[in-house]
Amino acid sequence: MRGLIVTADDFGLHERVNDAVARAHREGVLTCASLMVGAPAARDAVEVARARPRLRVGLHIVLADGHAVLPPARIPALVDENGRFADRMVRDGFRFFFLPDVRRQLAREIRAQFEAFAATGLALDHVNTHKHFHLHPTVLSLILDIGRDFGMRAMRLPFDSGAPLALRPWIALMRARLARAGIAHNDRVFGMMASGAMDTAAILRALAHLPPGVTEIYCHPATHADAPITASMRDYRHADELDALLSPRVASAIASSGAICGGFADLFPSET
Repeated sequence: MRGLIVTADDFGLHERVNDAVARAHREGVLTCASLMVGAPAARDAVEVARARPRLRVGLHIVLADGHAVLPPARIPALVDENGRFADRMVRDGFRFFFLPDVRRQLAREIRAQFEAFAATGLALDHVNTHKHFHLHPTVLSLILDIGRDFGMRAMRLPFDSGAPLALRPWIALMRARLARAGIAHNDRVFGMMASGAMDTAAILRALAHLPPGVTEIYCHPATHADAPITASMRDYRHADELDALLSPRVASAIASSGAICGGFADLFPSET
């Protein structure tokens, strides 16, 4: 069996992202989106999702290079005065592991993001993190513990065959921990090694080598504009990724693959 999930990350980051998600789901091959609940256009994204009940939506937990849900006074060790996380993941990874007070604030913010998603009324299809921070064992532990209270059933396993060798032990550890926790996950992902550049050619290459099991292809589509959405995305080719999701060649390749398409809830249906 081959299953395919096609996901747009950063849903809610900007109206341009939300517009691209709406169009790619309506006219293209997009089946899933990962919502940043604390992002500037999150409320608009929720309205987009509510109007499209077949779009599967998950929680894209932000702990780096983005906005927190809680006010800075509740998590002063995590964010600046504007409530924004830094983009210093190695430093923060050490702090999460070694500093109990930082870890308590981290748990507080992760729970707040789950609560914010629950408040939307949307069904929780899956959970992942911005920049794959759930590869960090402390972050993963907190998500597994807190997510249980919110009915979390599936997570993204960021396993790409081209990923750096240094990540392989962490990916293997995560796979084992998800299995022990009974959390469903994809077998393979495409998008890590071409972040911001999942154009038509890149997606067609992924589809040409679609392995057995469940594969997730994720991307960062947005409608065209001259200015970047964020400074860290200045080299992202958002419009090219949207074009790929709308491409008849991509749609034809998916149909030819025989893969079952949908979100995590479709490919890992509840037994209850």
